[in-house]
Amino acid sequence: MGNLKKSLLSITVIILLAIGFTAQNIFATGGYFRHGYGIRYSALGGAGTALSLSSIGAATNPAGLAFIGTRYDINLALFSPYRSFTVTGNPSGYPGTFGLAPGETTSDKDYFIMPTMGASWSLNQNMVVGIMLYGNGGMNTDYPKPVFGDMSSPGTGINLEQMFFGATYSYKFGNQALGVTALYAYQRFSAKGLAMFGAMGMSADPADLSGNRLSTSSGLGFKIGYQGKILPFLRVGAAYQMKIKMSKFDQYKGLFAQAGDFDIPANWNIGVAIDVLKDVTLAIDYQKILYSNVKSIADPINPMALPPAFPNGKGGYVPNPNHVPLGADNGSGFGWTAVNVVKLGAMYKGVKNWTFMAGFSVGTDPIKSNEVLFNILAPAVVKTHITFGATYDVNNRNQISLAFTIVPQNSVTGPNRFEAPNQQSIKISMNQFQVELGYAFH
Repeated sequence: MGNLKKSLLSITVIILLAIGFTAQNIFATGGYFRHGYGIRYSALGGAGTALSLSSIGAATNPAGLAFIGTRYDINLALFSPYRSFTVTGNPSGYPGTFGLAPGETTSDKDYFIMPTMGASWSLNQNMVVGIMLYGNGGMNTDYPKPVFGDMSSPGTGINLEQMFFGATYSYKFGNQALGVTALYAYQRFSAKGLAMFGAMGMSADPADLSGNRLSTSSGLGFKIGYQGKILPFLRVGAAYQMKIKMSKFDQYKGLFAQAGDFDIPANWNIGVAIDVLKDVTLAIDYQKILYSNVKSIADPINPMALPPAFPNGKGGYVPNPNHVPLGADNGSGFGWTAVNVVKLGAMYKGVKNWTFMAGFSVGTDPIKSNEVLFNILAPAVVKTHITFGATYDVNNRNQISLAFTIVPQNSVTGPNRFEAPNQQSIKISMNQFQVELGYAFH
């Protein structure tokens, strides 16, 4: 047993070193998904598929609730994202092009508050049920000028908010557990400063394209999970969340592909947790988010869609046979690809009443350099999350936790594909800081 533990520890150290040396070159963010749900998971870089730390952990793995018992968690996060874009090069003014004003523009509204809550109850020694409320964020911009030439709007931007209510049932058999969470998802969206795309004939429904109008949608889904201790010092876990089919954003049928469709992508995660020392636990997770299966997120920008007709030089126009308007089944989207995320966390319990945590998460970038134009609206390009935090056991029934997340700035630069070749480049940038406060009681 001792040799096996040493071998697993050596493998873990090798993985940590390998990821640490390569992270700066090949990894990025998880798109608009949060890196961790629940303050203790957040402090571990989002790792925790194989750990049972709070009633909110069912958002990561429903099976983990079986090892929690009765517990109540309330978390409050304050996060501050910095989003900007820089255009280099002047507009060409050529017919059939769409140039942007050169210079740097920074998004307003830099502070947001996001609550997360959970509760679980033991029915007997094997069965636990729970409920939780949590959200996603990251697709929000508010630029104080008409970026895309819409002079009817004082600014340009979008806001997407997603909230999830989950009801979980988890069953324990020995050191193993299975769990399932029924999910109700609610989202709302608004956009402003995009009316020029309708004026140029680039939208299938110009009346439902822009205007800062709030549109809502909802849907049902589920998440399943497994968690178990397979050796005294080794726990494993896995979870899968189905794609959630959402009702359409009716007021944005002229913006999103498939007439306002904006489903929540499927995602899955696996993880291990190893007690490498008496008071030290390492957690390693791998997550895949399938943005590529949601057309309004994944469809690439179509430069041939601009414009719907070309001047014929005689005062008339010739139809563009390649034109696919926004809102059509294959209309242009954000061009996001599937994301692979690695999450690493360490937890130390060697000080009485205290648990100290640290971690980081890194993942492949959903945004490619040739898709930067529309992603001015959603520049989710940060490369890594660095996290740390602590939990203090006030007594055997109450806990207070504090966690911090630092997200260094990263940028992606690419061409304005609605301009003449090599005429304009666009750099989109983002960084973020987050602080969380949590209270739990049994």
